Amino acid sequence: MGETSETNQIKRPLEGLRVIEMGAFIAGPFCGQMLADFGAEVIKIETPGQGDPMRQWGRHRHNGRSLWWPVLARNKKSVTLNLKSKKGQQMARQLVDSADFLVENFRAGMLEKWDMGYESLQKTNPGLIMIRVSGYGQTGPYKDKPGFGSIGEAMGGIRYITGYPDRPPTRIGISIGDSLTSVFGLIGGLVALHHRHNTGRGQMVDIGIYEAVLSLMESMIPEFQFAGEVRERTGSILPNVAPSNIYPTSTGGFFVIAANADNIFGRLCQAMGRPELAGDERYATHKARGERQAELDEMISQWTVNYTAAELQAMMDRHGVPAGLIFTPREMLQDPHFQARKAIIDVADKAFGSIKMQNVFPFLSESPGGVAWTGPELGEHNEAVFAGVLGLGAKELDELRQEGVI
Repeated sequence: MGETSETNQIKRPLEGLRVIEMGAFIAGPFCGQMLADFGAEVIKIETPGQGDPMRQWGRHRHNGRSLWWPVLARNKKSVTLNLKSKKGQQMARQLVDSADFLVENFRAGMLEKWDMGYESLQKTNPGLIMIRVSGYGQTGPYKDKPGFGSIGEAMGGIRYITGYPDRPPTRIGISIGDSLTSVFGLIGGLVALHHRHNTGRGQMVDIGIYEAVLSLMESMIPEFQFAGEVRERTGSILPNVAPSNIYPTSTGGFFVIAANADNIFGRLCQAMGRPELAGDERYATHKARGERQAELDEMISQWTVNYTAAELQAMMDRHGVPAGLIFTPREMLQDPHFQARKAIIDVADKAFGSIKMQNVFPFLSESPGGVAWTGPELGEHNEAVFAGVLGLGAKELDELRQEGVI
């Protein structure tokens, strides 16, 4: 069930590639979502009768159904296999032998117990690209420990620096560690695909959650090495980068202004009716503004609180100052730029009728991605996949159901 017939007729750039997705939750499956969004055939293996726990996750449900699952599992095919059974492992192996990618996020060593480690799989499928997402990676003293996104975020550094200095570390309001690791898995997989194009050989992509988070930590490590400095929590500012903060409005809301470059600060001063501040030695340079960050923020707050967000936006736009609202879904659904860019789309769904969700990003001019259907029912594609890929007949499928294999 697609957005439009026109959308479904577009050839996706990854069409012709088959992905087997094993595992659950977000780290790994989000990688599968992105591959599916750009046209890969993603066959998700789930436990019979249970499925991915994400089918149940989310604070709100609609008619008993998760509002998370339709997005995370969009464009995927769902089959059920008991991977603890020999027959289930054998069928999974056959599916992997037919595939270009295997995406998995089990604890390190789990697939090896089922004789589906990379060395074993490569013997029968030398072009296979295996994307392995885990808490700590496939090697090292922590590889056998259970790992979740929150632990990787703490180990990778982002938890320590998130929040306010007078309070304990906090989390970002999304599963950033899990999703970020999936993005790195996707990057590694596409790099490996190019390598395979040149050599004919597949390879293993190994990424730990803490490593994906660590990659975003900017100059944190050399700052400690050469200056002995440990970055601390700084709330809504970056220390010595000013003015760049959230500021109050007359209606009690908040408005973001980022005017930390010399020329932009000058334009902000014009908007405030205080053009002399741009030439004042206390504020004229990046260094000077950084030293008086709190003073500047207080001065700007005393000005912004006299205006609504709409009035501030109009003034900032007129003077060329980067600024804007802090968006919630309400603003996203009403915003003309979101609408013009089709950042949020309506997708047909058998249970919901129609459901709104974020589009596929980035936009490609010649071969964009798209959403053909929302997250499938558990085992919805058993017959199509097991018959079409493995060549099993109706009698064999019935026997496998009775044995609890599918």
